Amino acid sequence: MDVDVSARRVMAIGCVAAGLGVAAGAFGAHMLKSILEPSMLAAYDTGTRYQMYHAFGMILSGMGAWVFKEHRLVKAGWFFAAGLVLFCGSLYGMALLDWRWLGPITPIGGLTFIAGWLLLAWRIWQGMRPAGE
Repeated sequence: MDVDVSARRVMAIGCVAAGLGVAAGAFGAHMLKSILEPSMLAAYDTGTRYQMYHAFGMILSGMGAWVFKEHRLVKAGWFFAAGLVLFCGSLYGMALLDWRWLGPITPIGGLTFIAGWLLLAWRIWQGMRPAGE
């Protein structure tokens, strides 16, 4: 697939994830405070914060891939997307649905976030030049 198409997809999904993160945060602050026990509200809040951080990571990865025409940066964005599903999704499931069995999935999502950041760092460390230079 063309790096521009892949980069745009990662950026678009990152933007949607950020918007949903804002909505999830507002929902938690206004609707869940009186419903959830404090530990589950804290887990939910952690999910919303990490969703925002890694949505920005997706956007950064996509922008880097687009500017530098470096397809491997898109892979970092997909690691962030996987982490959103695994890490944030498991926290949301535990908090909202009381699916405590999702707890062991959360660290796997955290590892995918770490892998995304390390991949991004590695590509930057190796040095990139904007397309056309």
